[in-house]
Amino acid sequence: MHRAAARLPPPGPGPLRRAAAAWPRRALCGEAPALVRASGPGVARRLRGQAGVRPGFLSGPEEAALGRELEPQLRRRRYQFDHWDGAIHGFRETEIAQWSEESQEILQRVRGTAFPPAMSPLSLVHVLDLDKSGYIKPHIDSVKFCGCTIAGLSLLSSSVMRLVSEQNPEDWMDLLLPRRSLYILRGPARYEFTHEILKDEESFFDGQKIPRERRISVICRNLPVPPAPS
Repeated sequence: MHRAAARLPPPGPGPLRRAAAAWPRRALCGEAPALVRASGPGVARRLRGQAGVRPGFLSGPEEAALGRELEPQLRRRRYQFDHWDGAIHGFRETEIAQWSEESQEILQRVRGTAFPPAMSPLSLVHVLDLDKSGYIKPHIDSVKFCGCTIAGLSLLSSSVMRLVSEQNPEDWMDLLLPRRSLYILRGPARYEFTHEILKDEESFFDGQKIPRERRISVICRNLPVPPAPS
């Protein structure tokens, strides 16, 4: 479900970091400006409304309810340290169509937040369990498998998601994904930027270490756009 990209080093000292420090953080998707850091005003404008984080989307009991439902299925799988397209390291995953009533209510809230009424979500929900040592390499999800919007819940651990422009690697945006938050990527953030989850030793946001523990993401996507008739 992924198209892998070459791994990029985290922005270090120099013009790129100075530009980020000089640019005020903006709210994207109408939410949480302190959770977004861009390399410059052009990237912030380009991704305004296209990439964002909603902190506290889940309550503690809701996170626990999802965990109770997911753990029996995840325990039957072993962590893998390679992936068929090289995009993920230290993970186990599954796709789920049938959920308990309690979890279904949570997922309906995700879909109602991320997808407009006319957009058809995929019935299968992708569940990705990253080991503490696991990470997701830069990639763009294949257009064959999903459409223009990705919405993911973060369980058990905070993390840092990095978006990097495929056309210009100096254009980047970091999203801080707190535990129990919802992130949304759509449009250019979905198609024109790779996204990745940083490994623990690289997990910094705005100069602050964000410790990575085991992380479960529950990801909703919409149906891919059908090909134009020939």
